[in-house]
Amino acid sequence: MAGAIAISAAANGNAVAWIAPTYKNSRPLWRFAESAVLPCVGRGVELNKSEREITFSGGGWLGVYSADNIASILGNAFNLALIDEAARVTEEAWAEAIQPTLADYDGDAILISTPKGRNWFWREWMRGRQGDKEYASFTAPSSANPNPNIKRAALMARDRVPERTYRQEWLAEFIEDGGGVFRNVRASATAPPASYRRDGRYYFGVDWGRSNDYTVIDCINSVTGEQVAHERFTDIGYQVQVNRLVGLYERWKPETILAESNSMGAPLIEQLQGLGLPVTGFHTDNASKKKIIEGLQLAFERNKLRILNDETAISELEAYEQETLRSGLIRYSAPEGLHDDCVMALALAWHAAMDTGEGFAFSYMN
Repeated sequence: MAGAIAISAAANGNAVAWIAPTYKNSRPLWRFAESAVLPCVGRGVELNKSEREITFSGGGWLGVYSADNIASILGNAFNLALIDEAARVTEEAWAEAIQPTLADYDGDAILISTPKGRNWFWREWMRGRQGDKEYASFTAPSSANPNPNIKRAALMARDRVPERTYRQEWLAEFIEDGGGVFRNVRASATAPPASYRRDGRYYFGVDWGRSNDYTVIDCINSVTGEQVAHERFTDIGYQVQVNRLVGLYERWKPETILAESNSMGAPLIEQLQGLGLPVTGFHTDNASKKKIIEGLQLAFERNKLRILNDETAISELEAYEQETLRSGLIRYSAPEGLHDDCVMALALAWHAAMDTGEGFAFSYMN
């Protein structure tokens, strides 16, 4: 697939880089590209084997490179860069050598790889899962390959390799390296679409944002232990955000709205309180965050909470990390460059519901 895209793009006048982690890895790439264009050599196509470059009469060209020799990439300008086994390429090569070559032409990058833990490739992949408009992310297991030999190999591997290896190499799953906070997230994403029930008791959690972050509003029914509503939006004015929250309040009639009071949260809370909404401010610092995050963590581990099947929220929960500081304290946060708005809103909603001290009846667990 990468070879077909690379050659097609170059044949249509683009400067294209096809990159592998090492020189040895790049040999099959060059052999594929060379054999594909060989019938056209001398008829609008020229090969430079020593430089591993193919030029086309329309001005486009394709170069095959190895990321362990970043000096060979520097100084070029590409319309498109395709990175094969991107998870095995160093972050330094990606950030300092490959990305700058796309600046001149506002070029695109296609990163293709088997996962390798939660490294820079995972963070780039997560951007697409979390709705970044500049990204699109896809994944599929080897068993989805139409080649019957690969299907058979994937089936045999299930009983022949360790589970962790099978999940990463054959199911294309990003296996956490040990810093993950929440377990059983996907298994808990079974809450059905819900409507207001008179016998329900509803609680909101609100994490504010504006342009760089998202505003997220989550609603939990404490009677069933289910998330019943999830709203996420960005790049809208604060008054519109207030109006949306008022609309959700009128629909669900929550007993408590627990909203982040940091920064712009305080004046928004005052405005909502002035409208008669039952809003309580929550000041987020390391200690208070620890309390609500660990409460949510326990809810997942004990199967007390079912959430809606929202991929963005699930991805944020799975990505969320903890770090033990030198002082011995634990710090919770999203990985660098990612968001935690869904995590915080859900943690606030759960804390608001649990803080009533009423107890819960989770009939779905029986």
